[in-house]
Amino acid sequence: MAVSFCGKRLLLTRTNLFANPRRHGYIVLVPEIGEDLPEKNPLSSSTGLPEFNNVTIEKCVGAIGQQAIAAEKSVRAIEERLEQGTAGSGPPVNDVIKDIILPLEATGAPLETTWGIAKTLYLGNSSRMPTKSYLTIHERARGARRAKFNSVPIYRTLKGALEEAQTKKDDVFTGEERRLLQKYVLEAKLSGIEVDGSSKLELNEILERLAQERTRFAGKRDVAVKKYQQVIEDPALMKEFPPTLLQSLATDPSQAMKGPWKITLQPAVAERFLEYCGDRTHRWNLWQADTRKCSIHTDKSLENSSHLESIRALRKRQAKLLGYESYVHMSMETKMAGSVDAVRNALDELHRYAKPASDGELTVLERFAGENGFRGPLDIYDVPYWKRRHLATVHQFDQEALKDYFPLPRVLAGLFQLAEQLFGVRIVERVGMDVWHEDVRFYDVLETGPDAKSEPIGGFYTDFYSREDEKLAVPDNTGWMVGIGSRSAAATCSRPLAALICNFPAPLYGKPSLLTLDDVQTLFNRFGKAMQHLLTTCRYSDVAGLSNVEWDAVEVSGHVLTHLLHDAATIRAISSHYTNEDPLPEPCVEAIQRRRTHLAGYRLSRELYLANLDLELHLTSDYWLDVMKKLYPQYHPFPLDRKDAHPCSLVAIASGDWGAAYYGHLWSRMIAADVYSAFAEAKEPAARQEVGRRFRDTFLALGGGCHPSEVFRRFRGRDPSPTALLQTLGIYKPQTVGGGGSGSNTHQKVAGKEEQPQQ
Repeated sequence: MAVSFCGKRLLLTRTNLFANPRRHGYIVLVPEIGEDLPEKNPLSSSTGLPEFNNVTIEKCVGAIGQQAIAAEKSVRAIEERLEQGTAGSGPPVNDVIKDIILPLEATGAPLETTWGIAKTLYLGNSSRMPTKSYLTIHERARGARRAKFNSVPIYRTLKGALEEAQTKKDDVFTGEERRLLQKYVLEAKLSGIEVDGSSKLELNEILERLAQERTRFAGKRDVAVKKYQQVIEDPALMKEFPPTLLQSLATDPSQAMKGPWKITLQPAVAERFLEYCGDRTHRWNLWQADTRKCSIHTDKSLENSSHLESIRALRKRQAKLLGYESYVHMSMETKMAGSVDAVRNALDELHRYAKPASDGELTVLERFAGENGFRGPLDIYDVPYWKRRHLATVHQFDQEALKDYFPLPRVLAGLFQLAEQLFGVRIVERVGMDVWHEDVRFYDVLETGPDAKSEPIGGFYTDFYSREDEKLAVPDNTGWMVGIGSRSAAATCSRPLAALICNFPAPLYGKPSLLTLDDVQTLFNRFGKAMQHLLTTCRYSDVAGLSNVEWDAVEVSGHVLTHLLHDAATIRAISSHYTNEDPLPEPCVEAIQRRRTHLAGYRLSRELYLANLDLELHLTSDYWLDVMKKLYPQYHPFPLDRKDAHPCSLVAIASGDWGAAYYGHLWSRMIAADVYSAFAEAKEPAARQEVGRRFRDTFLALGGGCHPSEVFRRFRGRDPSPTALLQTLGIYKPQTVGGGGSGSNTHQKVAGKEEQPQQ
């Protein structure tokens, strides 16, 4: 890392950074580029919305630099006031919000908004916000935000206020304020604020080495993915591929039907190839390349085994220095589940039903394959192809044919109508706004009802169409919800602002954008997250919307909307043929619903394997290969290939943010399914609307201002259970076990971390 000091650029190393451990102060990272800007936010208009037409890299970098310095100065000013207090005693308990939290929020909110604007441009128009420029802004903003969580005086004062309020059983803090103070204290603790002396130096060294190892792991995986290329020239091998997929794979898109076609290990490409390639040898060739990448069996210069072991060891040491038994136990501090036992109980209960369901599903699939010319037992790389054919033949599900019934304007109108019915809001387009592309639209979100005010409670941009030369090309992630600005009623009186950015096909030759069912699910999921960001009632931005929501609950609202998509009434409301508005045929509605349960046990077993693999890698010190060999046969009916080294390319677990947290994807689906079951139980429209309002008043409104376990109890009146997810997937069969075993309950709850009811 380099800093500017007296006009000179200095390279920071561990040696010179800690050469004088007694020296206190801040190292200010000065933007490499930028311009002098006025005190007001240079990126916003008089309406308070960003002037995207006038946003430049220089303005973003200049603004983030000024705002970051202001935020850091605010921290220092508060520290000085606290240090000047009486013998280490801070302000009275009831003044910590006014004297500490509100000033920090007032200076932090503009920083967060500029950061959100930069991220929106990065994802929506990378020609105006290239990766390098965005990373400059990202790192500067992240560093400035950390300052308030790394302050010893602020940490001690807020921790003392919480303890004093708890001792006196004082109601001086609301539930939201208590969560806010708990966030500051926990963030500081996990950053190592309680560690000192030689242990502090060791922790800093570990974090530095961990960042390096994670970067190397991800870098080698990226190189390995790009290095593999298979060019197919025989059209017969591609005869089952849909035209849109052929075009995306063709070396010359204008010759999509003739080829040649380039196959890579990009996840979206590899998955689709295994689905549509009828030649088993080619399927095996791609699969073995995919599972062996970054191992000693391929290019040894790209092996990740050593980096994976280093990451595990460093994380274990990090957790020990912070006072935790393991990295998983440390991870539980920021999770709804709250304990390793709670996670394992849920995963075990899901596996108890998933395994027999998977065995039965694969028996049926193998029989179908045999009836259609396949010889021999199926292997793991055969399943995607025969799964697709079985779904199309037996259940009449044809994703390409269904696209004609899901034009984006119709889907969007139906989605907005659903939100209006369930959540009591109106979504109205506002024209003439500053946007980053002519295809971008802006919508106000307004309350309904007799007492509703005329001004919006929030707003969001939509940028749905792919643009090859402008949008970030991430083929396996087609959509984002960006929180540009958060609600801050207490400090800045700002309204929440968001952006929905997707890579859907653009309208062509008078034909509207036609969505696959996967596209529709992406839209519903991201819209659900946007609703949680926009409909929050929290007063403080640090806990508003998705901020401070535990990691294993952050995807719940998106999954709830995806569940609602599969209701027959919703499917009909968002669909009609783009040429004549004919309704979607009823067999197609049923096919869409059947798709969710098709091979559900098999798919769930694979997810359970990855969740448990992640946990075991961070709970034990056993070599990763031994961990894989032990777990793999418990969740897969197929033999483990002796050269399979897939953990060496699991970026999300090893170098991403999901280490010791991968189970959170399944946990959030489990919670969402239980939430959705309340909608499914409401048969009448009025009852369904009541459930929708209750969902808004809990999950959408409370955000990170209330522990998700308590949010769920307020919504459902009990603790969550895995049963709803199993029922949704169609694999739940009540089991009876003698002696009062767990199987004797038709409704087994899996409670998260205990939390006192919030006010």
